[in-house]
Amino acid sequence: MTPAALAELVRATAVDVLSTRGLDPAALPTAVTIERPRNPEHGDYATNLALQTAKKVGVTSRDLAGWLAEALTGTDAISSVEVAGLGFLNLRLAADAQGAIVRDVLKAGEAYGRGDQLAGTRINLEFVSANPTGPIHLGGTRWAAVGDALGRILTANGGEVTREYYFNDAGAQIDRFVRSLIAAAKGEPAPEDGYAGGYISDIAAEVLRQEPSALTSEDSHEVFRRIGVNLMFEEIKKDLHDFGTDFDVFFHEDSLHKSGAVTKAVEQLKGSGALYFDNGAWWLRSTEFGDDKDRVVIKSDGDPAYIAGDIAYLVDKRSRGFDLCIYMLGADHHGYIGRLKAAASALGDDPASVEVLIGQMVNLVSEGKPVRMSKRAGTVITMQDLVDAVGVDAARYAMSRSSVDSSLDIDLDLLRKRSNDNPVFYVQYAHARLSSVLRNAADLGVTPGDAVEELTHDREGDLIRTIGEFPRVIATAGELREPHRVARYLEELAGTYHRFHEACRVLPRGDEETTELHRARLSLCAATRQVFANGLALLGVTAPERM
Repeated sequence: MTPAALAELVRATAVDVLSTRGLDPAALPTAVTIERPRNPEHGDYATNLALQTAKKVGVTSRDLAGWLAEALTGTDAISSVEVAGLGFLNLRLAADAQGAIVRDVLKAGEAYGRGDQLAGTRINLEFVSANPTGPIHLGGTRWAAVGDALGRILTANGGEVTREYYFNDAGAQIDRFVRSLIAAAKGEPAPEDGYAGGYISDIAAEVLRQEPSALTSEDSHEVFRRIGVNLMFEEIKKDLHDFGTDFDVFFHEDSLHKSGAVTKAVEQLKGSGALYFDNGAWWLRSTEFGDDKDRVVIKSDGDPAYIAGDIAYLVDKRSRGFDLCIYMLGADHHGYIGRLKAAASALGDDPASVEVLIGQMVNLVSEGKPVRMSKRAGTVITMQDLVDAVGVDAARYAMSRSSVDSSLDIDLDLLRKRSNDNPVFYVQYAHARLSSVLRNAADLGVTPGDAVEELTHDREGDLIRTIGEFPRVIATAGELREPHRVARYLEELAGTYHRFHEACRVLPRGDEETTELHRARLSLCAATRQVFANGLALLGVTAPERM
């Protein structure tokens, strides 16, 4: 019995209890909270349902808790219920009901933990979207790991997710990039506001290889732009693919301007009165929709401001049928939360269809000191630098295991260690250890068994209840857009499994006869390995069978 199934049982029992006593079941909360007590001696699970409901129906919480305890004790799934404090209920599951979680995991396999909370919801998930003016830096690397993991988690919750990369191929940064390429091709220093680094020289040389007359062409700037931007973007896509992050759509910013989409969106806002003219510029009345200030949409020189493209892009996303548009942006983009929601409102759309997640900075540390310089990019550490240092799995896991709301320090020396201090090693080793147990069982001819009621040891119960939490972890991670919850859960699961492994022998020794307990424990190991594999897959991290 998973926590979700237990919550349903407790609520259904509470409905019966209140109804038979002439009290209103409508006073019950829609969702019953089921938690694992901090002290295992208090029971397998606990609920505060009586405390939440008693006052609403005019009885004491202790009385209601007592009635619920009596009714629940009579069910097959629960062995005992105790009333604690002012009305908490501490519940212990019957052994076969608890062990049924093992059966559920093995039956569901790769689907275990998945839900349908987002079924029917089309989600546009835009992340990374790094400017094609240089390799992906650490901030983009964090979004590549977290965004891809979030896409997997939202899909696991039933959502129809499209991963999208917004290709910023319009604007001043592209001009600076092109001027930097031309300077490198001429053997000159980079412009004062340009880009430096070995990659600029490499791309400039490749442009000249493909187009030897690029420097003498009548439109030299366009030649370097066309070839150079494409070369840089192809390298970005390759780095992302090698990192395990692929996109369904690469959307070009320039297409919004060339197609007239920006002009059309601006005219729509003018027609609705959402724009006003002042000091030679057109402004969005964004403060009327919750933004902290009004935003310039068309500048006084007649050129569109960056937000004009954002507005047209939002219109385009919604016209493609997406119910929810999630933007994952860098630490310097806090202002986008208000402006994008204001833009949606100004367009007559639901601001709830727009979500903006902001990720904080990432710092690398080695030997206790910050790592600041890239061998190739010159000024910033890149995705490839991190992968070269620790590998894809460690890089992805390290980026995903902390809330994006806080800055992240990554210790390269720690991630290189093959020890339990290294969180990705700790989790992957648990999966490999379980795989070894199952291989050894196969060599001995021991097969998993179905007598899960044999699993009564405290460490067995801890492990069963932990794997039973997995569906709720996925649901919460999806609801809160927090993939790090999956990583932290896997670390908890690893610790719980290692304690089980030390306390409960799974396979018979020597000539010892194989018992139903051995076979039941082997089933528990198989179920636990499945949960590790499913959880690591959500993070885009491999589940090795040997380490």
